[in-house]
Amino acid sequence: MKLSFTKSFGTLLLFIFLYSPSLYSGEGIWLPLFLKSLNEKEMKSMGMKIKAEDIYNINKGSLKDAIVQFGGGCTSEIISSQGLLLTNHHCGYGYIQSHSSVANNILRDGFWAANKGLELPCSGLTATMIVRMEDVSTEVLMNTNDDMKDSERRLIIDRNIVEVQKKIQKKNYEDVMIRSFYNGNQFFAFVTITYKDIRLVGAPPESIGKFGADTDNWVWPRHTGDFSIFRIYANSSNLPSEYSPDNIPFTPRHFLPISLDGVSKGDFTMVFGFPGRTNEYLTQEGVRQIVEEQNPVRIKIRDEALKILDKHMRADEKTKLQYSSKYAGIANAWKKWIGESQGVKQTKGLERKKTQDDEFQKRVNADPKFEKYRSIISELENSYKELQPLAIAKEYYSEGFQRNIDLYNCYARIKRLITTFEGKSEKAFDTERLKMRNDAVALFKDVNISIEKEVFKTLLEIVIKGVDPALRVPYIMDKMRLYNRNYAQYTEDLYSQSMFTNSDSLRKLSELTYNDWILKVKADPVWMFYEELNYFLTYGIQNRAGLLEDKIAGLRRTHMKALMEVFPEKRFYPDANSTLRVSYGQVDGFSPKDGMMYKTQTYLDGVMEKYIPGDYEFDVSDKLRKLYETKDYGVYAENGKMPLAFIASNHTTGGNSGSPAIDAHGNLIGLNFDRVWEGTMSDINYDKSICRNIMLDARFILFIIDKYAGAGYLIQEMKLVHPKGKRKKGKMQLGNF
Repeated sequence: MKLSFTKSFGTLLLFIFLYSPSLYSGEGIWLPLFLKSLNEKEMKSMGMKIKAEDIYNINKGSLKDAIVQFGGGCTSEIISSQGLLLTNHHCGYGYIQSHSSVANNILRDGFWAANKGLELPCSGLTATMIVRMEDVSTEVLMNTNDDMKDSERRLIIDRNIVEVQKKIQKKNYEDVMIRSFYNGNQFFAFVTITYKDIRLVGAPPESIGKFGADTDNWVWPRHTGDFSIFRIYANSSNLPSEYSPDNIPFTPRHFLPISLDGVSKGDFTMVFGFPGRTNEYLTQEGVRQIVEEQNPVRIKIRDEALKILDKHMRADEKTKLQYSSKYAGIANAWKKWIGESQGVKQTKGLERKKTQDDEFQKRVNADPKFEKYRSIISELENSYKELQPLAIAKEYYSEGFQRNIDLYNCYARIKRLITTFEGKSEKAFDTERLKMRNDAVALFKDVNISIEKEVFKTLLEIVIKGVDPALRVPYIMDKMRLYNRNYAQYTEDLYSQSMFTNSDSLRKLSELTYNDWILKVKADPVWMFYEELNYFLTYGIQNRAGLLEDKIAGLRRTHMKALMEVFPEKRFYPDANSTLRVSYGQVDGFSPKDGMMYKTQTYLDGVMEKYIPGDYEFDVSDKLRKLYETKDYGVYAENGKMPLAFIASNHTTGGNSGSPAIDAHGNLIGLNFDRVWEGTMSDINYDKSICRNIMLDARFILFIIDKYAGAGYLIQEMKLVHPKGKRKKGKMQLGNF
């Protein structure tokens, strides 16, 4: 049966607030289901020409049907009737890298499939679309109450979710996921459809797709042509299928036309996608702990890891190819955390949070009906402070020994093998063991052990010196006493004596039957290191931190509920949680600091201004320089210049990478790929004065495909439009008008 649309407490509150003003026009990451009732009026006042039903509609094709979750971490959009997918170069990076080698380096040189038969299958890549959303709060929250411990409440909710998923009406090729909103006060079900045959169609060379690389990451003005193109394939019934040569291009319910008219300051912009995670409703102490305690630890550790990788990548092309994806992943969060902390300080975010906390406290103190909320702020503050040393220790260990060390990946895979044996059977174990043996070479394809040892040795010293002595892992400290804190010698012995550190020894290990295999594994020094680390993290830290985290989760849920009651004049959007959302704003510059003003648009001219011959971040190919010198821009130019990127005030976060920038008429005008460094604190402290998202101009994408790559046949698939009536003079041979 299909569950009815229920109005939980949170939903009722939302409808109470429908016509009240928000604090910041355009702020928010909104559920598309409620755009008509919550946002349409404001969106139209900012310039939108379409209706909310054109954005989200389950009865006919709408914009939502062109929005795709790309591989679970990014967004992409369908831009042709033949399932052509547009996303960021950095979202497709790992798949482009997987098809690259020193002999055929398509990361460096770019790739364009001359026909569909030459498009490259991408193993493991998926494309997920939302069929519909349903409010299931009443059913999920059944038999829970506000007096329960958060852990008890969670168990009941988990059981309820299983039952709700069984009852939701769906096709046999569809899936259902249920997500929490408003810190657990509301729940929605998402019926999805996932396609598994995704193929690489085209990507510009790194000198375009990653121009500026890590130096320009999070920075405006920006000149990165950050895009790549894939295609969804389906079976003959247009339904999901594993890869097969017999599959055909997917036919979507809707695809995005592409505007050739560009943008101007003040133009309405909408970003549609799958933003990852935000925490907009933290109290002052919650934000302070992030920017003043946790971020400095993360930044310090990644500083050192990045210095080592950069040194080796600059010295050797093979190393650069091996570590380019890993380096980008480490650097992306590192630079974001720096900007986040600086942005909160620059906009006086902590003071703003304090003002909000004080106003909340003033209102609850003044009204007897809010008596139950009077201690919530102080309880949260005390709990955060009690958690702080444990949270910092966890950051040191996860950054030092897990997120930035490839050795951990091998350990984790071995750990899963043991779980397979214990949870299934020896036959299942043998299957996975042999798979590991066959994959041993691939597992180390992008690993240089000498570099890994240098990183491990450096981070080991930072972790030991940084962690509170009372929270240091006893096993590791015993080793340090044995080695007289000779970090280099301990690292050398750890790697040389382990079977987890090279493909030959891992292959030999994987040839053993379970009894012999488990004896070798449990005697391995890397296994012992991580087992002892995990034991201490579980029983020395998490058993204490978990109680506090549960308490904070419950307090935050109550605080969220209280905010919505105490401030009835405000609208509250739910924090991002990797579900389909809409944000909207306007093309606009900003002043990052005194005496400086950022304009809204960049051009190809800026690429040439940054050009450094031979530099891996700022080199420019002969062909692009020739196109620039001859001004051979075709119909994609504006006043003789080639537009490249622009900024707007859309509220975005991680996961919005690859999201379409959509104009007032529902056309694609750009491709979201970044935020300005000064505004990365928008995840915890959105401030319209400096929070800007960065988008690649759609005209630059078309220019590269057509003029640079000579792949105009792809543009023939697309629908090119002139919503502003700015049709260029001259003959246009490609596209649809």
